[in-house]
Amino acid sequence: MPTRRPALALAAALTFALVATGCSDPEDGAAPKPDPTTAAASPTVTPSPTDLTLGVYGSPEEAEAWKDVVAEFNESSETGEVTLKVWKDKDTAFRAVRRGEVPDVFMSSREDLDHLLQADITRPVSELLDERGVDFGDRFSRDAVQSYGVDDELQCMAYSVSPMVLYVNTKLVDFAKMERRGLDVPARWDRWSLAQFATAADFAARPRRGTAGFHIDATIEGLAPFITSGGGSVWNDSSEPTSLSFSDDASRAALEQSLAVLRDASLTLTEEQLARHTPLEWFKRGKLGMIAGYRDLVPELRAVRGLWFDVVSMPTLETSSTSGDVTGLCMSAKTEDAAAAADLIAYLVGDGPVEQVTAAGSMVPANLSVAGSDAFLQRGRQPIHSRIFNIAVRGMVIPPLVESWDELEDAVAPQLQELLTAPGELDLDAVTEQVDEASRTVLEREDAEETEAPAEQ
Repeated sequence: MPTRRPALALAAALTFALVATGCSDPEDGAAPKPDPTTAAASPTVTPSPTDLTLGVYGSPEEAEAWKDVVAEFNESSETGEVTLKVWKDKDTAFRAVRRGEVPDVFMSSREDLDHLLQADITRPVSELLDERGVDFGDRFSRDAVQSYGVDDELQCMAYSVSPMVLYVNTKLVDFAKMERRGLDVPARWDRWSLAQFATAADFAARPRRGTAGFHIDATIEGLAPFITSGGGSVWNDSSEPTSLSFSDDASRAALEQSLAVLRDASLTLTEEQLARHTPLEWFKRGKLGMIAGYRDLVPELRAVRGLWFDVVSMPTLETSSTSGDVTGLCMSAKTEDAAAAADLIAYLVGDGPVEQVTAAGSMVPANLSVAGSDAFLQRGRQPIHSRIFNIAVRGMVIPPLVESWDELEDAVAPQLQELLTAPGELDLDAVTEQVDEASRTVLEREDAEETEAPAEQ
């Protein structure tokens, strides 16, 4: 299979579409007039309506919103009916697509894009959406759209973004009370130092009350914000990695600074606590000060009676940075009517439909107009500082396309667990070398398979 070239500049991804549609009249945008002789010779044909399938995933509230969106589209459409398929979550959706159950238009996580491309499951959408006036440059998150730019094409249309933030129990981490006691607190919710994070965690941790300061997952995703914020790199190549880069000097320096806090057993959940409940369950029980997570936690946390929470950015070492993913609307390569499928995507990313789904509270829309509206901010509801999600998108480092992501996480899990929880003195140099070496067993194999594939065709 040919090597893919991800994360191209937005202009490169969309120039093809603009050039390809340049045959339209530059003055009025109308299609060129047909040759009269050709028109006379061709009978008028009325295209038959095309029925489409749409596959999405999300919370029960989002599913209800999608039903309304599809019903409204069907009511106004003259091109056929759309049938909605709702999956429970992105993993269920991905498994269905891998089995060949591919709707004409379907929602997919960007982390699964490599498989979609390798298996030729999707069709690029840049030219088709450009013809329909979708404004890629100003109305959508630039980073989100760019993340789907591969091989000089926009492979899917960005729909939502998912930056990692810190959820804060505001009873355990009370910044106002901390300030009255003379403790160092952040002046802004969108930027705070690692030292301020440690102070907040120490304030929340009360062993006698069974409360802990924070929890960070021992995963690539969990540690990535600390590495990149400290000037390091998670990958040895941002486009086609063959290894993680934890042992790089800059990455190691960022980890050394971060682990001084993250390994502090007095601030984190004990092994006994983790054996009884998950970190999220402890947070919902009011016993954990801070936990990293995404917007999809909001409805679940709102449903917990007596839980007061807000969101704050990930701690800053040198620059604001965080992990994240993007969700896109993709078009099946086997759709019988690409034009109708493109009409559907163009409709779905419009303000009205996006507002309906966003109102469920589980997603950060890539549509910037909706992201700045009350449909997303939901003023007066927890979390009060919802704008932190929008701000975090600007510092979101989207990982390269890796097909075997779960296998990669499994390969380095023992070493990452050692980084965060091993008792005693940590040999950082040795463990980071082991992390990178373990990652090569997965990433170098992927690279070799892609390189050898053309010769096999």
